[in-house]
Amino acid sequence: MRTSPTILHVDLDAFFAAVEQRDRPELRGRPVIVGGDSRARGVVSTASYEARAFGVHSAMPLRTAAGLCPDGVFLPVDGAKYRRESRRVMEILGRYTPLVEQVSIDEAFLDVAGSEKLFGPPAEIARRLKAEVRDETGLTVSVGAATTKLVAKVASDLRKPDGLVVVAPGTEAAFLAPLAIRRLWGVGEQTRLILAEHGVRTIGDLAALPLDVLVRRLGAHGAALHDRARGIDPSLVTPETAAKSVSHEHTFDVDTADPEVIERTLLALAEGVAARLRAGGVRASTVQVKVRDSAFHTSTRQRTLPEPTDLADPIFRTALDLARPEVRGRRVRLLGVGAHGLGEPAQLDLFGEEDPRRHRAAEAQDAIRRKYGTHALTRARLLGDPLADPGGRDPLQPLEGRRVGRALPAGGPDDRGRAGRPPGAGGRTPAPDDDPPTP
Repeated sequence: MRTSPTILHVDLDAFFAAVEQRDRPELRGRPVIVGGDSRARGVVSTASYEARAFGVHSAMPLRTAAGLCPDGVFLPVDGAKYRRESRRVMEILGRYTPLVEQVSIDEAFLDVAGSEKLFGPPAEIARRLKAEVRDETGLTVSVGAATTKLVAKVASDLRKPDGLVVVAPGTEAAFLAPLAIRRLWGVGEQTRLILAEHGVRTIGDLAALPLDVLVRRLGAHGAALHDRARGIDPSLVTPETAAKSVSHEHTFDVDTADPEVIERTLLALAEGVAARLRAGGVRASTVQVKVRDSAFHTSTRQRTLPEPTDLADPIFRTALDLARPEVRGRRVRLLGVGAHGLGEPAQLDLFGEEDPRRHRAAEAQDAIRRKYGTHALTRARLLGDPLADPGGRDPLQPLEGRRVGRALPAGGPDDRGRAGRPPGAGGRTPAPDDDPPTP
């Protein structure tokens, strides 16, 4: 157990909406909902605190949000701008320690154990970085300080916005005990129902439950929850992680069975995935497709490629082959293309047979798009009826999950999604959103 609360969890408050309100003063004090048009079929990415007062929250369908908050200001996701602001904030955090673990576009863990001689105790470091973020970016962050990542994360969420909560060493279990069980990592809807059968409503109730009961009902997950309920979390702040996958998705405004629309969408998604692979300096060995139909049935298929690639054509051809049997006779609501099994080009090229001229052409296109915009060059097949930006992400943005800290980052089972994700869990970082509501 640490002897001081040297772990900080820093979380930007209502990040996307806060950036829009900062840049557009007329929106300050108004309910702002970022995610798209109120008539679209997407979901809320972030809602300002004014919108949350109406019950609007992240991952809610935009149409539902419009019904709850008819006077809300609905804005599209400006991924490039939010990533730019995220990098500015992460640079500020890196001034205080090289041990910065960015876990999403709007939150990070810091280990400041080695920074106290320079900057003072952790609480003072938290106050200083909060002030610097506010002064330099016009945004606010909430910070939790504790001896473990788990407790720091819970603490940062308690006094939003612009909060600071410090949990003294030795008080972790007492701090967590009165809080609702939904606040604990790893407790989703199904787990909560099982725990409710044993009278568990708070984290303290869970801590008091005999370990053998938890193991009998939940197996190894029950043993992990038993530790977490006491604030025990052995995971460390890890400033460098490797991205394991890249994926883009598109939800249609109107369900479609048109083969041409489906193929064009898959091509656009493959283009975005390939560009981000090149920007991240990696190639993929596996392609995955995701298909969701009008009945909300979702299927995924994947295939290993003969040669790892960062080019759109082989990704598109493979995705199309995988998707064809899944879309036949169905009206499609959502399509996704993913690339998995990522590795460094230098390693993958040892026996590769891809034409280097194609890579030079793709890199030249990337350079033109960086200079003149992502739509400066496009395939003829993608002209005409516009396709929505896959996932609202800049295809030239490098992969997340690379090194952060003093060096700027290159880019920007449980059933609760991000809120229930234990610290240090591997895999793809979920879609960005600040402090999502806990069920």
